[in-house]
Amino acid sequence: MVTLAEVAQHAGVSASTVSYVLSGKRSISATTRQRVERSIRELGYHPNAGARALASSKSNIIALMIPLRTDMYVPVMMEIAIAVATCARTHGYDVLLLTGEEGPDAVRRVAGSGLADGMILMDVELDDERLPLLRATDQPSVLIGLPAETTGLTCVDLDFRATGALCVEHLAKQGHHDIAVIGEAPAVYERHTGFAERTLEGLRSRARELGVRLLHRPCEGGYDAMAVTLARILDERPGTSGIIVQNESAVEPLLALLRQQGRAVPEDMSVVAICPDQVATQASVRLTSVAIPAQEMGRHAVEHLVAKLEGRGRDEVVLIAPELTVRTSTGPAPSRS
Repeated sequence: MVTLAEVAQHAGVSASTVSYVLSGKRSISATTRQRVERSIRELGYHPNAGARALASSKSNIIALMIPLRTDMYVPVMMEIAIAVATCARTHGYDVLLLTGEEGPDAVRRVAGSGLADGMILMDVELDDERLPLLRATDQPSVLIGLPAETTGLTCVDLDFRATGALCVEHLAKQGHHDIAVIGEAPAVYERHTGFAERTLEGLRSRARELGVRLLHRPCEGGYDAMAVTLARILDERPGTSGIIVQNESAVEPLLALLRQQGRAVPEDMSVVAICPDQVATQASVRLTSVAIPAQEMGRHAVEHLVAKLEGRGRDEVVLIAPELTVRTSTGPAPSRS
């Protein structure tokens, strides 16, 4: 790759003069400017973000890595992204959105190119393959999500383990002893995605403590997949009286199928969802739910990254406590008689 120094030598000027031509921060004579611009064209020089901000050695850009997968609920991801972009702007940063499934290559590209001053990573897996490279680079970073090992990292997330426990507790207090969990698509668990695995840990652990029978079934979402999953649940556990859903795409199909089967919510079947408030309140039955605090997660991530960029941050794990809002989809377990 052609360097700024090579452009300066070709044009017969100093490197600082080339920098001033690129940045426009100082007045340069028309003759010198034209000579530098001609050298840039002839050599095929492409200044990176660092060259554009040579004086400060900063790009004032934050890279946000969101692999947009078909098995994830994209509206939540984008709500977090908007929160990141909005908060970053208040600190004087723009956001570069990277949506490909590049894994370590994306980290390597950002860290080595000067594209951004820092990185925020989403869709974090328990053994995320991006983390060894992230730990090895000097580039400040924050994860929205929690891997299995957090040493040397800054992580922000909803406490999904506590979320799962809270959902089980709510139904158990209503007398539900057989609870089914309709989870994310199978691929989410196959990747060992942190939020899904930690929710399951919380669900199972609290169910054991409370003596509740728990059955977990992943689901692709959509009507057809939900029909198969619900039929399987009721065949295996016909006494199921409570359902916990962690799959936004499955919420409305589930409620429609229960209506078709003549199962009233909450009289015959109580339903709790882990989802954005908008999904819970706009469903055909207003759902008791634990909200995904997208705005708070995005804001915390940016503020911790900015603190690192300013030399006052430290590695830590920030877990946002879950809050369960009771609406009309949950009630006492039906009488076994």
